[in-house]
Amino acid sequence: MIERISSGGLFEKKVGYCRAVVAGGFVYVSGTVAGPEVPNSVLGQCESVLSNIDQALRRAGSSFEKTVKVTYYVTKASDFEVCWPILQKTFGDNPPAATMIVCGLIDPKYKIEIELTAIL
Repeated sequence: MIERISSGGLFEKKVGYCRAVVAGGFVYVSGTVAGPEVPNSVLGQCESVLSNIDQALRRAGSSFEKTVKVTYYVTKASDFEVCWPILQKTFGDNPPAATMIVCGLIDPKYKIEIELTAIL
């Protein structure tokens, strides 16, 4: 069985994706950016992104504690270190495997995008 979880975001229908998919005992959360209000700081954006992901995980019946893999996309490598304290607080004693990639994002206002996979 596959369950699709929508956040109701503008781009989900435009692009053809959903916030998360539950399948095979896992929750796959799409790359997520800040919103609906987009803070100027990377730390504010990281907090917003994690809040959006938390909502999707809860709807799926999972949590950050069950995250097995996370990928961080940042526009500047130097911005990533600013996020470390909130990421450590979020994952705590249950750190996932992780990758950080420096790249351009869909809109220059975004500084960080996060995608992850968690177990149910």
